[in-house]
Amino acid sequence: MQKAMKIVGKIISLLITLTLIFIAYKVYSINNFNEYIRAEYNSGLSNFSRDTQNKYSKKDSYKVENTDYNDAMFFKTIPVIPNTSYKVSCMVKTENVVNKSENTDAGAHICINETTEKSDNVVGTTNWTKIEFIFNSKNRNEVQVGFRLGGNFDDSKGTAWFSNITIEQGIADNSNNWKFLCLIFDKTDVNLEINGGVKNFNLTLSNSDVEDMKLCINRFKNSMEQMSNGKMKVECNILEVKTPITSMSYDDENGYFVSPYDVKNVIDKYIQMGKYDHIFIAFRTGDINAKNEIPVNDWIGLGSMEYRNVGFSNIRLPNSDSNYIYKYDERINTFPEEVYVHEFLHSLERNASEYGYERPELHDNEKYGYKSQSIIGLKKWYEDYINKNIKSSIKGYVGLPEEIYTKKPSKTTDFEYSRKLNHFEEPQNIIEGLNILFKRIGNIFNEIKTGIRKSEVRSQTIEEW
Repeated sequence: MQKAMKIVGKIISLLITLTLIFIAYKVYSINNFNEYIRAEYNSGLSNFSRDTQNKYSKKDSYKVENTDYNDAMFFKTIPVIPNTSYKVSCMVKTENVVNKSENTDAGAHICINETTEKSDNVVGTTNWTKIEFIFNSKNRNEVQVGFRLGGNFDDSKGTAWFSNITIEQGIADNSNNWKFLCLIFDKTDVNLEINGGVKNFNLTLSNSDVEDMKLCINRFKNSMEQMSNGKMKVECNILEVKTPITSMSYDDENGYFVSPYDVKNVIDKYIQMGKYDHIFIAFRTGDINAKNEIPVNDWIGLGSMEYRNVGFSNIRLPNSDSNYIYKYDERINTFPEEVYVHEFLHSLERNASEYGYERPELHDNEKYGYKSQSIIGLKKWYEDYINKNIKSSIKGYVGLPEEIYTKKPSKTTDFEYSRKLNHFEEPQNIIEGLNILFKRIGNIFNEIKTGIRKSEVRSQTIEEW
């Protein structure tokens, strides 16, 4: 009888133990973010949890809720191989996601923490949607991949769920063949705040403007190949766009300009094709004869921008057809493609910096003794900059390294033969989940023991001293 009671007691103890373990596991599962770090810009406005109800697959989704406008994300540090293409994918569901400002690049998305590299956004109330984020590791050995509700330049509120997170390693295209998308916008029709009021600017390109742009783009292709001595090959796809530009961005340094987000509806379909390495957009900002001019701060081209990993440049047409800045004339201007060359070099300049190469600033021509000349402008400076042939009294010859012409943006075509990685894998069943739980509990106890030992050693050292 006593033996039977002991057996029953052991069974009851075992059941209680298993029940407690199961309860602990369920509590752990709800709050377990699988080694992701949770962060929010404004403390106390965001909640992170695992959702057992709203999920895309069998696994609990990751839920981020911004109760007010905030920038929140959970991220994980993963190892990467330098100059390698990666694609992170996940399913996203949103509810009442809105951004603080209109036309901002914020919402639910994938990103690399502390950079502007990111995927497209999901806003509003949506069902499960797949998003992909493609990036090149450049000179990095590790990156912090984040799943975010908010953005670098704006905050969001609402709720987002993330599920089925995967990562693939692709093969970067290391050829020197560059493909440019060159969009010529026929019309600019925007309402802008000017001196406390709203003013409409309705501007149209003439047939002559369009032809000038096409000729300059073709000259840009030839000039880049010739000036680089064949270090890069150029292919330009020139398209005339009938859809007008209807919004513009603003900052104090440049005045009004066209950001990628202002023409997102036009360029997104080309970005999704995944075959372009740089985007030029050409448009008019004023008609001096009609005294209808959008305020810009003395720029004719604006570069060093990017959109979804692809370089992006503004080319602004002059206000008058009599201006010869984009017209070839052997007496006045034999380098009308200069603005295109200059703005693209800004992207190569930024790219070289991100790969860790030393190079002069593109605007430092006078520092090295180069001045703009009549008829050819700064062509000699660009040639020497492209070929690392600028003489420096300290570092010998400086400029862009030859390798930079093979380091292009990562694209969907890099993943034709990809390899799946396990950096974001989750426990497949309760047994694996419990193993991870016990392992983490063990790590906590080891950290406590290590801390006690360090404290004892410190106390002994103090006493000896």
